[in-house]
Amino acid sequence: QVQLVESGGGWVQAGGSLRVSCAASGRTFSSYRMGWFRQAPGKEREFVAAITWSTGYTYYADSVKGRFTISRDNTKNTVYLQMNSLKPDDTAVYYCAAGIRGVTREGAYDYWGQGTQVTVSS
Repeated sequence: QVQLVESGGGWVQAGGSLRVSCAASGRTFSSYRMGWFRQAPGKEREFVAAITWSTGYTYYADSVKGRFTISRDNTKNTVYLQMNSLKPDDTAVYYCAAGIRGVTREGAYDYWGQGTQVTVSS
C-alpha cells in the first residue's frame, strides 16, 4: 500500500523559514516524479515544485522560484521542501504527490499525501 506522509508544517512569521517533509513507502519510486502542491482557503490547489527521483532534476512555480528548494534523500525515501523568505501568501495546506505523467498538472500524479498546514503571519 502506497503511503505519502507529510510532516513539518506549522506557523512562522513572514520572512521566516520552514521545511516540510514527505516520507514515501509502499513501492519503488525511482521512476517517479515527486511534487509539492498547495491549497489556500477558497483557492484551487496549485503546483509548487517537483523533482524527478532518478535524476534529481527540479521544477518550480514562478511564485516560489528562488525562495523554495525541493530535494530528496534516496536512503530515507523522503522528499523535502525547504521554504525560505516566507510570505503570508504562502499560507496553505501543502500536499506531497507522486506520479509519472507530467510535472505541474494534478492529473499527472497518482498518489497523494494528506497534507500539512503552513501558516505565515504578517
